[in-house]
Amino acid sequence: MRALNVFTLLLVILGSLNWGLFGLLHIDLVADTFGGDSNLSRLVYVLIGLAAIWQLIPLFNSFAMDEAAAERGHSIR
Repeated sequence: MRALNVFTLLLVILGSLNWGLFGLLHIDLVADTFGGDSNLSRLVYVLIGLAAIWQLIPLFNSFAMDEAAAERGHSIR
């Protein structure tokens, strides 16, 4: 579970950096790396979106418990 959380967090960070670069310099890092309209770039965009949804779990857990316990991944009791 920890590996999945780290992987999804990295994807969310990649997506955020991509949006930041696009907003500042009109550079689409994902499209430039994987090909503009290729299926691979679409897959990366979908994975980033799914990763953001997955990261909602620790976010909501942090509202229900203290932050340190949420980062450890303990469930709500």
